[in-house]
Amino acid sequence: MTVMQTLVRPVTAPLRRWVLGAFPRGQSGLDYDHPAGDPGWFGPDSVTWRIHADFPGMLSGGLSALMLQALHPRALAGVYDHSNFREDLVGRLRRTTAFVAGTTYAASAQVDPLVERVRAIHRRVRGRTPDGMVYAADDPELLTWVHVTEAHGFLRGYRTYCQAVPDPMADRYYDEVRRVAEALGAREVPASQAQVEAYFDRVRPQLRFDARSREVMDVLAQIRLPVPVAGLSRNLFLGAATALLPAWATPLLGIGARRQAQARLASVALRGMAPLFALALRDGVSARACARMGLPAAHLRQWPAPCLT
Repeated sequence: MTVMQTLVRPVTAPLRRWVLGAFPRGQSGLDYDHPAGDPGWFGPDSVTWRIHADFPGMLSGGLSALMLQALHPRALAGVYDHSNFREDLVGRLRRTTAFVAGTTYAASAQVDPLVERVRAIHRRVRGRTPDGMVYAADDPELLTWVHVTEAHGFLRGYRTYCQAVPDPMADRYYDEVRRVAEALGAREVPASQAQVEAYFDRVRPQLRFDARSREVMDVLAQIRLPVPVAGLSRNLFLGAATALLPAWATPLLGIGARRQAQARLASVALRGMAPLFALALRDGVSARACARMGLPAAHLRQWPAPCLT
């Protein structure tokens, strides 16, 4: 243990207990340590391995994506009609976290069954919205929407709470990570920042904030992770997630000036805490995947070639 680790341990140890209490390890059944030399779907020279290694950015980005997803009536209907999000939103977050971690860092042979399980679930989720629109969870358009909101949230979370991302690396991230969306059945998935912005412009006329959206946002606002100071933790990460929303989404979600000010304060607080999370979680799945490839976790601190500043 370094001198720095020793000095900050009184702070990092509680943070570590907080994270592992909220998102326990070892429950997915995935082996991130074997076989040696297997890069999985992305590998250590991908931007994806770097973006997805940052806990504050991933959690806040994922919550931000949930807020955006509540605006799409057909995408929301599948969750509203077929999931137990009201009783077990924490479980839903954990399952999503496990899927993202697995498709990002697990060895190749484990990723295909993981994707197929999700495809099988999607095939059973279908119905009609209250105003009669047909929806299906395996609809390529809806799969693209869910993917883009998540990728946008993760990238923006990393940029806000970890470090700046050069534009070529951001474009490369979108290009890389669409592989998962396409494997699930998405089509015409944006592959760059410009394409993501154009995509949002195309989809925005379909979005609305209705009674179902409001109910989901209310459930999200009351989420209680099984950790100490649950209310404070929730407010910190929900505020930090709100700060990541695109400018056009804030008024659409009914987020007024007071909540925006609270979000800015939460964002500043999480940005200050982020390095401590990194120190507290040095042995996560990204570090294990690096070890599987014979590399130190520090390998992910630099951008892949060509290295841009």
